Amino acid sequence: MTQSERELGPPRTTKGTPSYRTLWFVLFGGWLFAYADRAITGPVVTWMIENDIDFMHAAQNPHALGGLIGSLFFAGYMLTQLPSGYLGDRFGHATILSVCFVWAGVATVVSGLTSGLITFVALRVITGLGEGAFYSNDRALIVSHTPERSRSLGLGVAITGLAFGLTVANIFAPPLLDLGVDVLGKVHAWRMPFLVFGGGTLAFAALMWWFMRRLAGPLRPGPPLRKLMAISAVFCVLIMTLFWLSDGLGLPEWASATLQIVLAGVIVVVMQRRGSNRMSISLKDRDTTLIYVAAIAILWSIWLFGYWSVAIVSSAADSSLTTAGLIAAFNAGAGIIGFPVGGWLSDKAARHRMGRRNYLIVATVVQGVLVLLFGVYLQFTAMPSLWVMGILMFATGLFLNAVQPMSQALTADLVPADGRGAAFGMWNLIAEIGALASPVFSGVVRDATGSWSAAIYLDAGLVLASALLYLGVRRSGPLPGGGASVAVR
Repeated sequence: MTQSERELGPPRTTKGTPSYRTLWFVLFGGWLFAYADRAITGPVVTWMIENDIDFMHAAQNPHALGGLIGSLFFAGYMLTQLPSGYLGDRFGHATILSVCFVWAGVATVVSGLTSGLITFVALRVITGLGEGAFYSNDRALIVSHTPERSRSLGLGVAITGLAFGLTVANIFAPPLLDLGVDVLGKVHAWRMPFLVFGGGTLAFAALMWWFMRRLAGPLRPGPPLRKLMAISAVFCVLIMTLFWLSDGLGLPEWASATLQIVLAGVIVVVMQRRGSNRMSISLKDRDTTLIYVAAIAILWSIWLFGYWSVAIVSSAADSSLTTAGLIAAFNAGAGIIGFPVGGWLSDKAARHRMGRRNYLIVATVVQGVLVLLFGVYLQFTAMPSLWVMGILMFATGLFLNAVQPMSQALTADLVPADGRGAAFGMWNLIAEIGALASPVFSGVVRDATGSWSAAIYLDAGLVLASALLYLGVRRSGPLPGGGASVAVR
């Protein structure tokens, strides 16, 4: 029996094997460190812009360039989603999870040691390529080890670490930058957050490795690591080639991001054509495709606020970076409630007449309306209140974070068990188009209009459009070949 096969089936109850609830909380830690590592880029880039530091001070459109740096991270993160999910289905999800955190910790530390725009961007891309292996394998491992009655709750509890990671990054990045000024000097102060957070990730990687060995037995990282490194090397070259071409030809940042989205589309088509019949059930189905495309709006919202919330608050209220970070944390911190409650409601809905899909639609519509209200408040208020912005950002984040485990659990319902890694990989690959595009396009809109209101209105429109896509999902069970097909109630 392969390691991947041992991870499928009912929850393990062998004496000495960690419980499925313990798995939730270990993966909660994984989300915390993964999102803290990526979210620190936003506050650091904002600090660079405000202090005319290093490679940001000469940029004609600094917010657009800052958004592009964030988008390049997500280009790497996005492109390894589907291949790493496939590798997890083949070699074991626990093995892939253990490998990706060592990778992410090393790459984050090295990001803080590098100099020059090209090298810094390449390290951010490499970090994203490693962290891209986390999502699809985390989701699949939770589903395979958790009783069906608690599946969405488990997905929600684990991903709550995302909110903690964003909150930690927003709160601690400014003090770490201040510490960096004292220890490293103003020119090199931006390195401090990467060194501290990368070191923390490496420490967590050791814990993750120990836990996964207890859960799944001896790990054999060699074969999947070699394949992941080969895939990542190709993707890194492609992404950096796009960046160099864009820089050399003088293309605007939004054009570079568009080229990356096209590259992601090519990867999707190739994987769909080359995938096995079982994999095709996960990747080519109409209902799951609607969920994948609708998820673009989820990641767009997360990274509009996750990347630019400090800049939005500081520019609207003319506040300090530290104060803005504390207020911005209201949005990220809402996930502490939103993720588990959304998962719990989704599990209840699956057992009642309303159904998982309909709860997802309602929560998405409410989120879209709240984002719209936030944009209206910023546009028509001369001096926005920090407290009002904090409340609106918290309410928006509450529903934004609730919809993610609902969408993921609905995806798990629609695909066969041994194709879930690939399905979650496709979910996040397509959804990450939103994460890739949101920082740079939102930055472009802000530079063009001089305020953040238009970028927020764009987000609201995408969210409300995604609710319409969910209406097209017509069943609640796998297609023939992976189980019975059941119509949505």
